Amino acid sequence: MRPGAGVQIGIVESISEIGAADWDALAGTPSGTRPRDPFTTYRFLHALEASGSVGAGTGWGARHLTIRKGERLLAAMPLYVKSHSQGEYIFDHAFADAWQRAGGTYYPKLQSAVPFTPATGPRLLGPADLRPILLRALRQITADNGLSSAHVTFCTAEEAELGQTEGYLHRVTQQFHWQDDGYGDFDGFLAALSSRKRKTIRRERRQAQGFGGEIVALSGDALQPAHWDAFWTFYQDTGSRKWGRPYLTRAFFDRIHETMRDDILLVLAVRDGRPVAGALNFIGADTLFGRYWGCIEDHPCLHFELCYYQAIDWALRHGLTRVEAGAQGEHKLARGYLPTPVHSLHWFSNPRFHEAVANYLEAEARAVDQDIEILTSYGPFRRGPREGETE
Repeated sequence: MRPGAGVQIGIVESISEIGAADWDALAGTPSGTRPRDPFTTYRFLHALEASGSVGAGTGWGARHLTIRKGERLLAAMPLYVKSHSQGEYIFDHAFADAWQRAGGTYYPKLQSAVPFTPATGPRLLGPADLRPILLRALRQITADNGLSSAHVTFCTAEEAELGQTEGYLHRVTQQFHWQDDGYGDFDGFLAALSSRKRKTIRRERRQAQGFGGEIVALSGDALQPAHWDAFWTFYQDTGSRKWGRPYLTRAFFDRIHETMRDDILLVLAVRDGRPVAGALNFIGADTLFGRYWGCIEDHPCLHFELCYYQAIDWALRHGLTRVEAGAQGEHKLARGYLPTPVHSLHWFSNPRFHEAVANYLEAEARAVDQDIEILTSYGPFRRGPREGETE
């Protein structure tokens, strides 16, 4: 592959080989600005590597794809060689099973993603004219190394469209997101709901806030090491129940405290001076990203309060227009989070398998479209004008 005179395509096994300023310039997050997507920043990806959350023994081996001209970095793609399909959230277990039942070896595969992070963001970092070259290089590297497949998950809609022109299969799945519609404050949001749903949310908030303590929202220098000690306990409990073992190491939280605490919102329920539950969020330029929740005491509706209602309330008070509450969870629908398409790209080295998956994804996309339409119709919002408005 020859993208141009003097231009080289390469692989680096650590983001530290690239450096923060070069990476963040490509990702559109220059120093001193709030990133649209905090997860594709150097500081987040470096924290995963430096803490041992990815790397040897994790099944996530960094192989970041680069395009350079001399020493100058022109474009890049966050990329990992995977030995399993865990921590991805757009799952391909059925593809792996079919490949291996046919006598093939599905792993390792290549994955462009942010590990353990089901949040849409750019995967093709750099100018528009070099993005097709990144996709072609990914496909070529997969084929040259005898790997089964390459995947680009939680990419943007624009990247998904480009990927289709480059021979990738486009997969559409869904998440539940909250969007500000000019509500002004939480009461304004409630006014947009049906009477029954509004009453339910008010009741849930009263129940949650009556747990016997206080709820605090911490960011920046208000975050202290003791808060991370508490949250680590919550995270271990949730991780062991959901995934068998937590994906992130304790050192990861120390790293993001050092480098990202201004981009973090930690909501804690504190009783008798002791945190008993918490929800971790990351702050983007216009979006609050909910990531992890955990507790050491069970209290009615406290999960809904910390993860969903506090997030909406904080976003409205700080001028953010969107809350993404992570993967799965149709229970979010009743709380104002509506189904939203999520995009990924997939390429398989075996042409017949590629064609079979294409047929499957076409049918799946129709089903997802129908689900989104039906679920949206069951949303909690009023069908008529808001209170105080006229037709």
